[in-house]
Amino acid sequence: MVNPNMDDAEEKPLDPAAERVRRKLVRFVAVNLGILFVAVMAVLGAVVYKSGLIGGNGGEASVAGAPVGSGAILESGEIPLPPGARLVSQALSGNRLSLHVETAEGQGAIFLYDLGEGRMLGSFVIVE
Repeated sequence: MVNPNMDDAEEKPLDPAAERVRRKLVRFVAVNLGILFVAVMAVLGAVVYKSGLIGGNGGEASVAGAPVGSGAILESGEIPLPPGARLVSQALSGNRLSLHVETAEGQGAIFLYDLGEGRMLGSFVIVE
C-alpha cells in the first residue's frame, strides 16, 4: 500500500497500449472460460448417459446383443454338463454365467447360462 489515502476515483486511466492488452486479456479469459464450460458439460453429459439415467433400458446391460433376462437370479439349481466333463473355470457377469469345461475326449468347450431364466444360452467348442 503505497498511498492508503488514494481513492479509486483518483486513478489515472491506462495508456492506449495497456488498455488494448487488457481488452485482449479479458477476451482471452472469456473465450477460455466458455470452452471450459462446454467441456465440463460434455463430460457430465457423457457420465449421465453412461450411467443409464437417460438411457432406455433402465441401467441393465446386455451381453453381446443377447436380451437381458428377468433379473431374478436363482439361488440354487442344476447345470447339466456332458458325461465325463471337467470344469476348468467359470466367470459370472450380472446374471450370466460362463463355464469353461474339458470334455471326456479332452476337447475344450464354453457353456453360457442365464441364471435369471435358468436356461443355457449357448455352447461353444474350442478348436485349435
